[in-house]
Formats: sequence, structure tokens, C-alpha cells
Amino acid sequence: MNGIRSTQRLQGKVAVVTGAAMGIGHAVVRAFADEGAWVIAADVAPFGRPYPLVEQRRLDVGDEHAWAELADHLAARYGRVDVLANVAGVIGYDAIADLDLAEWQRIIRVDQTGVFLGMRAMLPAMLAAGSGSIINFSSDWGVVGGVGVTAYNAAKGAVGSMSRNAAVTYAAQGVRVNAMVPGWISTPLTDRQPADANARVIGSTPVGHGGSPSDIAAACVYLASDESRFVTGTDFVVDGGFLAT
Repeated sequence: MNGIRSTQRLQGKVAVVTGAAMGIGHAVVRAFADEGAWVIAADVAPFGRPYPLVEQRRLDVGDEHAWAELADHLAARYGRVDVLANVAGVIGYDAIADLDLAEWQRIIRVDQTGVFLGMRAMLPAMLAAGSGSIINFSSDWGVVGGVGVTAYNAAKGAVGSMSRNAAVTYAAQGVRVNAMVPGWISTPLTDRQPADANARVIGSTPVGHGGSPSDIAAACVYLASDESRFVTGTDFVVDGGFLAT
């Protein structure tokens, strides 16, 4: 249950979650399913053991043809899509002077282009239904600068801008779009970061500790549910006060 009490707030909704194999994406999949949604857990890696209401689907978020195939599959099997959570992401730590083009393109492909392709693929079904919620994952480092992390900074900043653009473009047609802005979250990604870098970020977080994937999953349940029907175009910050300092 990921620490989230199920109230079936997403009963009957069809949700796509990318980056579903681990960390935040894995927690979001489980939280959505626990709340009654049919969830397509999309990733290049397997989700793991079967979970109620969860369909595993291999997806490279940077491949437009894979997104088109997923859209066709959703139309044939479910006839709709209500929620898209673009969680998939990668990070790199190079500053501009040290960043080669291939590494820049690798990060932009997943963190920015993957979000664009996901929205483009899922929006037609949402617009046809006159409703939908899209949750695009940005980061504190999409709002403020981090040392190094050039491509990640750029991509996550773009996610916020694309989300606001889509929010105002499609609001009148019933589709809401918000950018999720996590702070430091304990995941396999942060586990691989240098310990001193993690300590610096956590030390700058006013609550005095990092977050867990379930903290972000709970916020995603709210944004996916009808409770947030008046919420669109926001940077939805869940970061222990980091950006407030």
C-alpha cells in the first residue's frame, strides 16, 4: 500500500505510468492500482511480480513508434486513457564545459523528448473524451540551478514549460496538465549518487530529511483524481521546503 490509505479515488480510470520498474514510478503504479485504476506500467525494464490491476508493457519513452503502438493498444483494450504520469528519467552530472553531445542527447531524449512524445500520443484519446490528467515529472533542479547536471537542468526546466503550455492549450477541452517537482527522494537513482552530494541536498532541505517514493505517489494520486479538477498548469512541489529557502 506504500503508506497510502486506499479509498478507491481512481476507480475505473485507465492510467499510463512510465519509468515504472523502480523508484518513484514503481510507487506511483502501485498507488494508482491500490486506488482502483487500471494501470499500464511502462518501462524498458520489467515491473517485477504481477500486481492487481497492473499490465506491464515495454516502452522506450524516446521512441515515437513505441508510443504510437501503446496508444493503439490502449484504444483496442481499454477504449480510453484518463491519466498519464511521465515519470521516466535519467540524470548526468557534467557541467557545460565537460558535456559531450552524445550525453546531452541521451538525457534530453528521455527527460524532455520522452515527455513530449508521451503527451502527443495520449492527448488525442483524452481530448476525444473531454477529460484527462497529465503529470509530467520535473525536479527542484528544473526550477533552480544545480552544480553540473547541465542536461538534466535543461530538460527538467523544459518539462515545466511544456506542462504550462499544454495546460493553457487544453484546459478548455477538459485536460489538466501539471508538473510534479520532487525534491531529494530515496530511490535507486539517488543511491547511485555520491554520498557527499546527497548529504548536501538533504542538508539544505528544511525538514531535515529526504523524501520517499510514497510521498510523491500520494501527490500523484491527488493530481490524477477528480479532487484536483481545478488544478492545472502548476509546479506541484513536494520537496520538504527545499525551494522555499
